[in-house]
Amino acid sequence: MSPVQRPGSCSTHPVMKKILLLQTGGTIAMHFDSSGVQLQSNKWLNVLYKEIPELRQIADIELESVFFEDSSDVNQTHWKQLAELIFERRNSCDGIVVLHGTDTMAYTASALSFALQNLPIPVIFTGSQVPLSNIRSDARRNLVNSVELATHPIFEIAICFNDHLFRGSRSTKMSIGDFDAFSSPNFPALADIGIKIRFSDEIRTVNHAEAVCSPLFDDTVHVIKVFPNLNPEMLDCINLERTNAVIFEAFGIGNIPIKGRYNLLPFVEKCRDQKCHVIVNSQAPYDSVDLTQYSSGQELEKLGALSAGDMTMEATITKTMYLLGHKFEDSAFRRSFLKNLTGERSEI
Repeated sequence: MSPVQRPGSCSTHPVMKKILLLQTGGTIAMHFDSSGVQLQSNKWLNVLYKEIPELRQIADIELESVFFEDSSDVNQTHWKQLAELIFERRNSCDGIVVLHGTDTMAYTASALSFALQNLPIPVIFTGSQVPLSNIRSDARRNLVNSVELATHPIFEIAICFNDHLFRGSRSTKMSIGDFDAFSSPNFPALADIGIKIRFSDEIRTVNHAEAVCSPLFDDTVHVIKVFPNLNPEMLDCINLERTNAVIFEAFGIGNIPIKGRYNLLPFVEKCRDQKCHVIVNSQAPYDSVDLTQYSSGQELEKLGALSAGDMTMEATITKTMYLLGHKFEDSAFRRSFLKNLTGERSEI
């Protein structure tokens, strides 16, 4: 990583960058009271306004509420709303920070990486493990880091958390209780934040292509976690006439049971016959699926299964939904899935 001096006070900026702060809800916006942790937008906004003077030392902040949801309730409708707003505002600010719940942040960041391509500004997702209203919250550090990073010419949709910046389509939530909640298992961090910001050589700092906004997603997808003794009869409840893709979360390098009563290949054959795409990811977050290594993967490949390579499960799901939403023909879907569209997978 190459070192970049961390900006200081506003006196180091002849012209303050304009950063749009988009609120969508999540833990960062929650408030503790006698009934537990609740989403209370008015109370949270009062707390945030107390933090804004600190943020204004870095940039000219504009705050806008898009929706206010626990991230467990965020879905493709919210992705579309958020993508269209970001696209609309892309030329009126220097960067965008999206406050989002951690549970599905990697899904939203991945989805928007496909829906919004070639943006001329950085879009940085952040949130917190502890509400901003709490004394021991990690929210302040994540907010300050995200706003500062958004002032740089970074052409990425990314997640900033606990002094790290990760590519959105390479990120996954790894911890429920640690401040170091996110990781990028098969791709280096885009930046590490200490006394200086150290940017990776992998970060996009040049962009000449035209920006595109196409937030179309199709939710006719099933994810099946493979485990010993998974009874294939339990999969008969899946209506393959209404399912366009099945994603296996397989063992290791991409293996599934292929012998005896737990043989899953007949189900894969049914998927093929119904023109339902079969995609294979791994339960192991590190390294890459390779269907050529073992007989199990070879049999899957013979039946037309696609390898998710080194993609995260979040990227695999959102990319599948994105491609289905654009109504690609079978061959075009396969080519596009295996292709690196927005930095989400290594080239084959």
